[in-house]
Amino acid sequence: MEPLYKPEGIEERWQRTWEDEGHYAAEPDPDRDSYVICIPPPNVTGELHMGHALNASIQDLLIRLHRMRGFNTIWQPGYDHAGIATQNVIEKELAKEGLTRHDLGREKFVERTWAWLEKYGGVIMGQLRRLGASLDYRRERMTMDEGYVRAVMQWFVHLHERGFLYRANRIVNWCPGCASAISDLEVNHEETDDTLYTIRYPLADGSGHITIATVRPPTMLADVAVAVHPDDDRYRDLVGKEAVLPIVGRKLPIIADERVDREFGTGAVKITPGHDPMDWEIGRDHKLPELMVIGYDAKMSQEAGEFAGLTQDEANEQIVARLESEGLLESKEPYRHAVATCDRSGDRIEPLVSLQWWCDMGELAKPAIEVVRDGRVRFFPDRYAKVYLDWMEAIRPWCISRQLWWGHQIPAWYCPDGHVTVAESTPDACAECGSTDVTQDEDVLDTWFSSALWPFATLGWPDETPELRAWYPNDVSSTDRGIIFLWEARMIMAGLELMGDIPFHTVNIHSTINAPDGRRMSKSLGTGIDPLETVNAHGADATRYGLLKMSSTQDVRFSVGTIEEGRKLANKLWNVSRLILANAGGAAPDPRPREVEERWILARLEATRAELEQDLAEYDFAHAVGRLYRLTFDDFCDWYAEAIKPRLYEGDEDARATALAALERLLKLLHPVMPHVTEEIWSHLPERETRLIVAPWPEPDESFAADLSALDRVKEAATTFARSGVRIELDSDESRIFEAKRVQPGGAGDPQAEIDRLESEIARAEGMLANERFTSKAPPEVVEAEREKLERYRNELDAISS
Repeated sequence: MEPLYKPEGIEERWQRTWEDEGHYAAEPDPDRDSYVICIPPPNVTGELHMGHALNASIQDLLIRLHRMRGFNTIWQPGYDHAGIATQNVIEKELAKEGLTRHDLGREKFVERTWAWLEKYGGVIMGQLRRLGASLDYRRERMTMDEGYVRAVMQWFVHLHERGFLYRANRIVNWCPGCASAISDLEVNHEETDDTLYTIRYPLADGSGHITIATVRPPTMLADVAVAVHPDDDRYRDLVGKEAVLPIVGRKLPIIADERVDREFGTGAVKITPGHDPMDWEIGRDHKLPELMVIGYDAKMSQEAGEFAGLTQDEANEQIVARLESEGLLESKEPYRHAVATCDRSGDRIEPLVSLQWWCDMGELAKPAIEVVRDGRVRFFPDRYAKVYLDWMEAIRPWCISRQLWWGHQIPAWYCPDGHVTVAESTPDACAECGSTDVTQDEDVLDTWFSSALWPFATLGWPDETPELRAWYPNDVSSTDRGIIFLWEARMIMAGLELMGDIPFHTVNIHSTINAPDGRRMSKSLGTGIDPLETVNAHGADATRYGLLKMSSTQDVRFSVGTIEEGRKLANKLWNVSRLILANAGGAAPDPRPREVEERWILARLEATRAELEQDLAEYDFAHAVGRLYRLTFDDFCDWYAEAIKPRLYEGDEDARATALAALERLLKLLHPVMPHVTEEIWSHLPERETRLIVAPWPEPDESFAADLSALDRVKEAATTFARSGVRIELDSDESRIFEAKRVQPGGAGDPQAEIDRLESEIARAEGMLANERFTSKAPPEVVEAEREKLERYRNELDAISS
């Protein structure tokens, strides 16, 4: 073993070894306790980003831990087909050749997409291997696999037979760039500087006017009413009258509705059901027409009359000029507001009324609400249970159709008479009239419609398979808060509906890692950091450790310092292992402690095992890796190893056997976090029967619990001496260990000065802890840290005073 750990080559070798020897893979065994990680299927065209790297580190820690604990583990790899994202990629490729998808036709376009994916898709699986993610790569699935497609078709037919699916004209989020409807959950709301126009609408009876405010004058051409709040005294007498729409001349009823925001603009609003979601709801309730003057290309449509064919900016300029010339423009003022944009293309969303397929979510949501309310499904952190429930309790119909060619084509066929036949495969004839002239719906299903089936469709559903019996329900789904509604909620609903059981008992919402300056990580903003760059620079183990160390809160700033800390930890572990193995002689691991430091390190290893298991049961990864760092760097290397060095050099068989046993136990505790360096060191230990990846997790052992605090006085003495130069009286064993540590003195060695300082610190800490505002409002970890400091100061003061 070299003096410093060099991950290059070692990581690749162990990754290949684990996979070649089948250590990731599990066979379905329904009689054995299982542990299943439900991984969010990444975009098939995507690559590893920092969020993926953190989530993979979390999931791999959990799967390795449970594999070592003897569970029948599975971590299912695969992809969703990423309908919009993938189609956009292919269309950009075609554009370089001067082609569109329509030049190819649907069949050729889909063939082209498959060919591109075979050549360029699936990159992220190789990147996850680089990170050390122990997915069962033999079981890779994609939502467009033949068996998975069959599951999706059955899901659609099932929902249709249950009466949950229907086709209707409703307002959607239309993305002109994607040329498709998109989900509410795939819309970003970006703050934008705009202009607020105040416009006079004359009253039809000639008695005056009512003034409205809008940021989008072109949409006024589709106005069908003016609305005011029923309790707004300013307009009470106008309700029931009519206003005249400027430029167009159409008469508009003035209506009252409680959804009107009295604080916006003048308190009177234009109602345009064809171009605003709230207006659409108001229009439906008041039975108003749904006119549209903006087309699917975001330009003014034929219904816009003289403005047809113009861009909205061009129409806006001409409409505002007309209003000014007619004396109907009352004012213009700067206005900042949130504008909806497409998460995929970045285009401004156009709310448009469109004929789409919808899923009524009310009945599906009820049992999915109950399983979170009664604790059968738990969120970590638990505050996200309320986020989930708030959304579920106000759930709206789901638009499941997309105007794409790549994806699961909707299994609905239409005959010339307009009848709809829904079937899992192409029907011979219309189910209603018997016509053999049937045409399949051109649209495809929302990608998340198929991803909802991931926990069981990947295991063979709708067939009864051994995998399904062994591994459903799954155990944990770990993901980002951004897809709680897109994915977690829908998996829970689908699992309960189709399987009659929850898909998993735990949802872990991992941290969002932002750029070092606090902005979100984004390639387009120039704030993205490629996790493979940190892997190349510091190693996969260091990257995993650093990301887990960062995951203490929901929004954290990326810090390369924690990754560098992981690299230092790997080097420290490597060197202490080299020390022990180089001096092991012919010893075999066997705990035979004779000295206090040996009993102490075995007690510390046991205490840390118990603390780790508690941390990980609560999905507290930052504290878990912090404990491992202190155990390895401080306790094992700086105290224990320094104290036993002389005995190792002298060939003491008990010291050698105990050191090997302690190192063995330490490697097991570290392995789920830092798999490569630990596996490499493990391979050099004598009498290895298995790879570390499948070695048993340490069993509880309280044999040395009485010595857990045996070195406390020595450590306090070292701290005091390093800070002040003051020596504390120690017994012979303590003095031997103290001297082995080779602590360098600090300060002037004045005991009274150190006593005064400690008394001052104790008074300060006691004052803070006596302050109810501090103890009740400060974060619990801050209060606990202050209590620990107070205890340490008191112990140091007692030691010096005695």
